[in-house]
Amino acid sequence: MFNLPIKTVMDKKKILTAPPPTTVSQAAELMAAKNVGAVMVVEAGRLAGIFTERDAVFRVIARGLDPQTTCLSEVMTAAPLTVSPDKPFGLALLMMHENGFRHVPVIENGKPVGIVSSRNALDPDLEEFVSEAQRRIHIQELR
Repeated sequence: MFNLPIKTVMDKKKILTAPPPTTVSQAAELMAAKNVGAVMVVEAGRLAGIFTERDAVFRVIARGLDPQTTCLSEVMTAAPLTVSPDKPFGLALLMMHENGFRHVPVIENGKPVGIVSSRNALDPDLEEFVSEAQRRIHIQELR
């Protein structure tokens, strides 16, 4: 899995972008609706920053800022590290580990095309775990 290109691991359906003037409250609603932990802040088609659920906690709530009036541009990580879709997924995981974050925007020709998270590494294992658990339950029911 770690040698797979990022484009095969990322979920293109879960890409979420918003312009810099979007409020934290609006971004949180969008993130909840798409069930994602990050929004890429995009201006004129280019990545300006990233805002994550951790940013909401540490940069907004913990500082007593009002999510209804605080714009993403005020609390996002500007110019975040990025990766191209052809790089191996292991590179993105290494970047996350070494820099202490959980999401990496995927950029192609200067434009955001996706995002990968540390959760992407867990999903196949989780699916296998759930499948095995269901198999065991089924065997127990047959006994």
